Amino acid sequence: MGAQLEYQSLLLFAIAGSGSENSELRRQGLEMLEITSRTFYIPISRLPAGLLEAVGSGYLCLRAIDEIEDHPSIPASGKARLLRAISRAIQASGERLRVEELWEAITEFRHQLPQVSLRLGEWLSLAPRPIAHRVWDSTATMADRMAGWAEDGFSIHSESDLDRYTMGVAGAVGLLLSDLWGWYDGTQANRCFAIGFGRGLQSVNILRNRQEDLQRGVDFFPDHWDASQMMAYTRANLRQAEAYIAELPDGPARKFCEAPLLLAYATLEALQQGRSKLERTEVMRLLGLSS
Repeated sequence: MGAQLEYQSLLLFAIAGSGSENSELRRQGLEMLEITSRTFYIPISRLPAGLLEAVGSGYLCLRAIDEIEDHPSIPASGKARLLRAISRAIQASGERLRVEELWEAITEFRHQLPQVSLRLGEWLSLAPRPIAHRVWDSTATMADRMAGWAEDGFSIHSESDLDRYTMGVAGAVGLLLSDLWGWYDGTQANRCFAIGFGRGLQSVNILRNRQEDLQRGVDFFPDHWDASQMMAYTRANLRQAEAYIAELPDGPARKFCEAPLLLAYATLEALQQGRSKLERTEVMRLLGLSS
């Protein structure tokens, strides 16, 4: 009965297709954002209507498949199979989501996946209809790329390998955001710097999660690299992130991007001080909020 109810919920949101008009889905999306990301919840929640749903949908969809890629107990073969099934279900969709195929893809691992992944159909439906297929395409492409990396055991030996990984899972996010800015109000963004923006933020995560990754048998550092070399790689990409933001006009896109860049630099400083992450009070202070 529980699985049937979850399926009916997915179906309801998938056929609604009302995007920004679906206030209940928007509310639930914001609740999930607050649970899953200290970095992005606040800047997304501050976006104007329409853009909020588009960026929120993109973030939640990519977070949903990222949780599959990083899952500690699903074997690599299972991750690859699940991610490719999700990708195929999204690619097969036309005006409406192929929700039955999406649900079938998830069902095999439904007892192991977090809520953000189980509710992927809802997050896909959160995107406003005029831009929904850009979010869907990005999610399908990312899922397929992640499947390949999971199957390959995240084999990174050179800086070129690292570039391919950070481009595939994060640089592409910078390109998606750039498309969303253009769709919303015509804002034009430097797409080369957009890749650096995504890579820089992902590299901060690689540094921050270093010990956790090693414990699960994954090493994102190229051969013979130490923390100082990864730090240099990160800062080089964050300089591109600065250039990306500097070229954006005043408006929601620029305000959105400034927050994660600010937190990225603060996180690097914390890591250099021997701390593993920013405290919540620090995040709130940096973003100009009371704790």
